[in-house]
Amino acid sequence: MRKNYDFSGGKKNPYANKLKKQVTIRLDQGTVEFFKDLAEETGIPYQTLINLYLRDCAMENKRLSLEWRPSTDSEQ
Repeated sequence: MRKNYDFSGGKKNPYANKLKKQVTIRLDQGTVEFFKDLAEETGIPYQTLINLYLRDCAMENKRLSLEWRPSTDSEQ
């Protein structure tokens, strides 16, 4: 190995904008278990599976359908 390297003619990494970003996210235990079980079946790490699923949702422009219903006295 050389003691010094000259990077003055170097280029920026063209793939740098495609790198993954580390984030903290809170998931239900059941959700994590689901993806860990799927990881064992497929041999793909569970974090990769979660990323693939979320990427598919984003690419397909999927939207979550939420419906909030007011609680009634009988449900309390």
